[in-house]
Order: sequence, then structure tokens, then C-alpha cells
Amino acid sequence: MTTISISEDREKALQYACDVLSSGDVVALPTETVYGLACDATNGKAVARIFEVKGRPSFNPLICHVSSRDMAETHAVFNPLARRLADAFWPGPLTIVLPVRKNSAIHPLALAGLDTLAVRVPAGFTNELIARFGEPLAAPSANSSGTVSPTRAAHVEADLGDRIPLILDGGPATVGLESTIVKIEDGTIILLRPGGLSVSEIETVAGKAVRRRDAGQPAIEAPGMMRSHYAPNRPLRTDARSVQPGEALITIDGKEPEGADMASIVLDLSPTGDLREAAANLFDYMKQADASGATAIAVVPIPHTGLGEAINDRLRRASAPRDTGRWQSGSTPDISAP
Repeated sequence: MTTISISEDREKALQYACDVLSSGDVVALPTETVYGLACDATNGKAVARIFEVKGRPSFNPLICHVSSRDMAETHAVFNPLARRLADAFWPGPLTIVLPVRKNSAIHPLALAGLDTLAVRVPAGFTNELIARFGEPLAAPSANSSGTVSPTRAAHVEADLGDRIPLILDGGPATVGLESTIVKIEDGTIILLRPGGLSVSEIETVAGKAVRRRDAGQPAIEAPGMMRSHYAPNRPLRTDARSVQPGEALITIDGKEPEGADMASIVLDLSPTGDLREAAANLFDYMKQADASGATAIAVVPIPHTGLGEAINDRLRRASAPRDTGRWQSGSTPDISAP
């Protein structure tokens, strides 16, 4: 693990970070809110690496950090209200949840299978890094899941120093509290998470009240809470030991269960059994299998170790009875995200 002080060698920090990000690995970096654990948001294996490093696999949607509103608009669909808020508070501690563009290069794993994108423009060095790198950075907070968010490089080193290749030290975070997250839907601003920007400031610029969730709904929402979630249109079954004619087969490590030759399509999450690669391919392959015209989708047993825990959780929810309903898009990104 290498730590570089931004104040001592800004150019070295920028170049080293770009090299690590280009390699598909993660970088701990300062934002004005908290320190983030960042990767190339368009690289599925890199996004899976974030969940791996944080230590408790949970494919929550991640905030994607961009260098400008122009970059944000290449990936998310803005309306006049969203533009007004972005122009008033970006760069800054406001995250806006908007519909994702169909042609966006953001990897589905960063979206957790949703059709919305949480996007923010950070200030300072990280903004400069994103502009240099040229792609959005997915970044939850740089800490193990369930622990306090880091506001100094030393916090990151103490927690994740043996798991990541690079920490960029930008001094203490100036906000020290995660960004405020709002969703804009049908002209309404919905508060998903309070944070470093006050609701009153948002209301003043918007000229309208910010709506809280109705009583009885969770104060902090996260994807995957419904029993039936991530479900394709075709029936999906897990731990398949055989394949019926006309079914789509999702496999791993080259496994060929009985009847594999009768599958309508065969998709291998990772021919080498790499669970990080499998995680990166999961949502995409489910969509491909669903669109293939198959009668149903059969998924072979997936190991439960490491990222396999989260993969199996998503598959279990995807195969659950449909009468329980599905989670709606626009769920709150990882609660620890910058």
C-alpha cells in the first residue's frame, strides 16, 4: 500500500491514481464529505472489487462521482429542477438520483440493477482526478462495512491499509458528513438521506418543499429489502442440478449440469470461477437470459464464500414468489457513500 500526500506532490498523486484506476483496482481518496473508496464506474470487475474490499458483500447502488454537470448528463436524464439544484450546489455535498440513460457506460453492478443513477460532483482534488481520468468514479466511503466513515487518510490506513494499493492524503475532510441524497420524481424532491447540505438550502433554491418519506416507510431505504427483487420476467430457479429443454442456463467455472446441451443459451458468469468476475456479470447475464426467449432460467449452485454470499442473496430474491411485489427503482445508494 502506498500513501501519497496531495499537497506535497499533486501531479504524482493524479498520475498514480489514474494508473491504479486504469488497472481496475480501487483508490482511497479525499472528498469534501468523507474519504471515498473509488473505482472506474464503467468497469464491472472494478466495482465488484469495492464490495470485496469493504468486507461484507452487499450490492447496494453506488454514488457515481463526475467532474461536471455535462459529464453527469451523459449518464443521467436531467430535468429543469435537477439542473437548477446541480448548478446551485455542485461541486458540493448533494447527490441527485435520476433516471439513467439507456446508453450510459456505467456498469449495471454500480446501479444494483436499478434504472436510476445517483450522481454527484465533488469539489477539489477528486474533481480534478475525475476530469483527468475521463470516466465517472463509483465511490462509497473508504471503510469496512458497518464502521464509522473516515474523514482522514489515517482512518483509511488503519482500516483498509492492507487491502488497497493506494491512499491519497488530502488532509481532513472539510464537511465530514456524507452527502445529502435527493430523488427528483415528477417535479417532487424526495429526501432519501440527510447529509452535508441542509434541506432548507435545497428548498430555498428549488422554491418548493422537500418531501420526506411517508410515515411507516424506512427512514433510510436500501435496495433488495423486498423478498422478491431483481426478478427477471422469466421464472428463475437456483441451485439447478439439471436443465430442462428450452431453459437458459447461467453457470460458473464451466459447470455443465445434466441437460446442458438442451439449454437455449449458456452464459458462464466466470469460466475460471472468479467470484468478482461473476458478480460483475450477474445482472447483465440475467438480463441476457431473460431476453433470450427461454422458457425459464436455471442457475447452477454458486459458492457462498466471499462475494458469493451477495450473488446468492440476489439470486434468492430473483427467484422468490412474485406475489410479494418488487422494490421500486430509486432506492438509496450505499448509506456510507460520500
